[in-house]
Amino acid sequence: MIAQLAPFHFERPLWLLALLPAAALWLLDRHGSDALLKWQRVIDPALLAHLVVGESRRPVATPANALLVVWMLAGIAVAGPAWQREPSPFADAKPAVAVVLKVTQSMLTEDLAPTRLDRARQKLADILAAREGAATSLIAYAGSAHLVLPPTPDSIVVLDLAKSLSPEIMPREGDDLAGALALAKRALASHADGGSILIMADELGPDIDGRLADSRSPSVTILSLLGPESGAERFGEAARALNASVVATTADQSDVTAVVYRLDRADQAPGIDGEGQHWREAGYWLTPLIALLALLWFRRGWVLA
Repeated sequence: MIAQLAPFHFERPLWLLALLPAAALWLLDRHGSDALLKWQRVIDPALLAHLVVGESRRPVATPANALLVVWMLAGIAVAGPAWQREPSPFADAKPAVAVVLKVTQSMLTEDLAPTRLDRARQKLADILAAREGAATSLIAYAGSAHLVLPPTPDSIVVLDLAKSLSPEIMPREGDDLAGALALAKRALASHADGGSILIMADELGPDIDGRLADSRSPSVTILSLLGPESGAERFGEAARALNASVVATTADQSDVTAVVYRLDRADQAPGIDGEGQHWREAGYWLTPLIALLALLWFRRGWVLA
């Protein structure tokens, strides 16, 4: 029992300060309602004891005492006493992902029918269907990077915007992956789970700065949009620089399964407070007792004056 109560604490301890005015008001009421204090100033205490008629002891069941108890119980309940953990209702929620889609002329190559860009859209549709309800952001890049859509669970909007992307609407040619990754990190900054980044590209520039990947960066997965004869080994140097895993595009759903597995495990690193758990507050157990004490004020003759 003692071991179970060892982690006992209050989730909102500042609410315990509300007990101070309760105690102060109770002391003021107790002092002001004591009629004997007035007589003790003019009559000797030894003589006063023989002059008092009736009970000299104060009654315990008074409105002031009951109000103090109710106030203290309510303050403790609101402060949130807790000593046990329970699974978070959002523990099974899928982590967010920022999809970084390369939109260049090379993505129109037809080694992946109908084109690499179209195959990327098809794979994206399969990934979103497998991660239904997960927040997804879309970033398009070529010579410049652009946030197309902030994180949203609406996969239909993500796919519609992805279908509207083409190299013709990009401001300039190039490979601004660094700018795209910076936008992806910013888009995921508001998510407590950190999320992950999915790069969908046919090739990555050789001058990737390894500083783009640090201990605080979201995990990165690269979906290689290359023909079967090209192979995914061309991403080796870039993957090492980004500390990313590379998944080669396949004709079946094995690549989608591999990508989804990595994206869903993006929040598996244990946190300080225990991943997927929170403290179970026990203050609500005091509410029936507070309600029972409150019924005293419906009793005839029970007056707080």
